[in-house]
Amino acid sequence: MSQSTAKTQTMGPWLTTALVVGTMIGSGIFMLPVSLAPLGWNAVIAWLVSLGGALAIAFALSRLSRGGGGGIQSYIQQAFGPLTGFLVTWAFWVANWASMAALAIAFGAATSRISPLFGDDTVIVLAVSALVVLTFVNALGVRVSGGLNILTIAIKLVPLVGVVVLLVVAIAAGTRLEPLAPAPLSIATIAVATTLTLFALLGFENATAPVGKVRDPERTLPRAILGGTLFVGLVYLLSSSAVTLLIPAEMVAASPAPYADAFAARGGEGLVRLAAFAIAISAFGALNCATLVGGELGYAMAIRRQLPSAMTRTRGVNTPVVAQIVSATLAIVLVLANSSRSTAELFVFTILLTTSATLVVYLAGTAAALPWCRSIASRAILALAGIFIAFAFYGAGWEANSWCLVLIGAGAAFYAAMRRLNSRAPIPAEEPVPAAPLE
Repeated sequence: MSQSTAKTQTMGPWLTTALVVGTMIGSGIFMLPVSLAPLGWNAVIAWLVSLGGALAIAFALSRLSRGGGGGIQSYIQQAFGPLTGFLVTWAFWVANWASMAALAIAFGAATSRISPLFGDDTVIVLAVSALVVLTFVNALGVRVSGGLNILTIAIKLVPLVGVVVLLVVAIAAGTRLEPLAPAPLSIATIAVATTLTLFALLGFENATAPVGKVRDPERTLPRAILGGTLFVGLVYLLSSSAVTLLIPAEMVAASPAPYADAFAARGGEGLVRLAAFAIAISAFGALNCATLVGGELGYAMAIRRQLPSAMTRTRGVNTPVVAQIVSATLAIVLVLANSSRSTAELFVFTILLTTSATLVVYLAGTAAALPWCRSIASRAILALAGIFIAFAFYGAGWEANSWCLVLIGAGAAFYAAMRRLNSRAPIPAEEPVPAAPLE
């Protein structure tokens, strides 16, 4: 394998939007009602806060795309220098392959419930198998990966839209809906609920990861990021609320599969298995997107000689296969290292790591977008994004933020080590990023 000079495959508006939607709709949303149901109206308010905050951050990241399609690291590096650019991308990358491990476990757990042929002891095998298969798929290029992503999106929308249809039918039939839990409204509770709902909305930033693979990025990326985020946010708000209105709050809070229970109450075991299949496909599809992004982020750092040079190697249509293999291998190691833990414990660990690290990406991206936002309205949106990020850090708590500091510290040490190793070798020149236009 060597660096390829073949023409690079590119993603247009449909595949780029599918990357946003496919990454955002993972397995987390299907368990989220369990945590949100006891919070009552706090959860509804949190959904609105998270969606508004996510759209403000998405606006900031979409503005960065005016700098071309060089990837998130080029945007941050242009604004704050190579060290900050590396640390933000490092945090993004580690959070990515940590979430790959969680998604793989989610796929294995959901698949094990579809058929008696699978059991709890097959979860790890299924998880590792999914990582291996999707690494091979992504090695074939972004269009193959994107095609699979569109197919899985169509399947994973079934339970999310289906539960909203059940709610509409119940309302039309005059069925009495379940009341929301009588939890008192408070800023602290809304903050916790906002962190939970934000985790389900993570992923729109992944559209900024591909290096030189988005066609007409100045137009494609803003539409994909903003359109995909708004679509998924509305689907989440409606479907999560529908579950809590169809099933008593105490039952939702104790349910191992609230969406499946919503179908079981009206359609029996067949619909439960269909919901479990859709959940498995949802995790598989999100894992497919994460595998693509993990390779692109590793490649972006490697071409700047901040990761081993072997990760710059590509094949075929300029696919960074070595970087993809490295990310998948790290995810497999994390799965195997935590195989003695319960699935819930592994999810808690990866949620903490992923959420705080992604908030760092959001904060840096919002700050880097300032030169591209000259009007009062656009800067007001960035200010709202900054306030929301600070609120989300508060909701994440000290434990998640401590993990984030450890992550950044490890990245700084790695950066220093790589600089020392490469001190005698010239660093390739970067493509210049266009100056920010006046509005």
